[in-house]
Amino acid sequence: MSRRGPGQRPTEHPPGPTGLVLLGEVARRFHVLGDSKVQIAADLGISRFKVARLLEEAAERGVVRVVVEVPGGTDPARSVALADALGLERAVVVETPGTSSREESVARQWLGEAVAGLLEELLVEGEVLGLTWSRTLSHASAALQRLPACTVVQLAGALHDETAAAGTVEIVRKAAAVGGGRALPMYAPLVTADAVTAEALRRDPGIAAALGRIDDLTTAVVAVGAWGEGTSTIWPIVSAAEREAGVAAGAVAEVSGRLLAADGSVVPSRFDDRVMALRLEQLARVPEVVAVAYGADRAAAVLAVVRTGWVTTLVADDALADALLALPPADLAPADEEAGEAGEAGEA
Repeated sequence: MSRRGPGQRPTEHPPGPTGLVLLGEVARRFHVLGDSKVQIAADLGISRFKVARLLEEAAERGVVRVVVEVPGGTDPARSVALADALGLERAVVVETPGTSSREESVARQWLGEAVAGLLEELLVEGEVLGLTWSRTLSHASAALQRLPACTVVQLAGALHDETAAAGTVEIVRKAAAVGGGRALPMYAPLVTADAVTAEALRRDPGIAAALGRIDDLTTAVVAVGAWGEGTSTIWPIVSAAEREAGVAAGAVAEVSGRLLAADGSVVPSRFDDRVMALRLEQLARVPEVVAVAYGADRAAAVLAVVRTGWVTTLVADDALADALLALPPADLAPADEEAGEAGEAGEA
């Protein structure tokens, strides 16, 4: 009595050792090596219809499992859901390791790498790119591998942070150097001691050159902070009275030293005339604005920034994304014209 070949074992019964070997070999050659069904059939001496049935069986029996894993820890499902919920052109949600100080540092690095990849994907030669400072954007500049030649403008003065990989000036210079473009740094603190000093600095030729190109921006990357202790980079460097005045006026978000209310309107602050940075109404004229934020405690701040209407892209960690997606749909409604007009009126 003749024996069945391994490819002839009835598929309704579990395959034996030789059947599993054939199943695995067909699956490996098709999915890993990229061989065609015709080529596999010829090499193994079976029909291409048998190859097709074996591939189906391999999937049914779990020999082949499809895993969608985007490099860099990006979560595609959350990214699409968040962009849809907030009415943005795109969102990039990065899965992060946890909430300890060490894990937070790693998370910011991963977010920075995502920002770097986004810029490498979006920018074209000749653009004018504006960058603010944050620890995440410090990591982004370090992760940049390639950029088209473009002008890179510093959008806000410097802040000192010993934990950062680079300061604002270094971020701008590195980004420009990667693409062989021009850097326009701003050698000034983000918040000066008084308004007179700020006005004098704005007349400095180098600083004036940077500020003068802000209206020409084609892409801007801004860090979003919440107006509170530990979530805003300038909270520690303004006075207690100025902090409290911002809270009393309804400020929930901070972008480069400028404050925003929950509805996206600008909150004038007591230190506005001491801030060396762009004004937020200028961002409304930038075609591509990438907002970057980390942590669930910045959800209200991010929502306020989105309600301005000028954000096109959000890069966020998974905890922040989950906090935003957990809000009622009515709270996630895209910005309307009234909020945008309120924002411009507040800056006038």
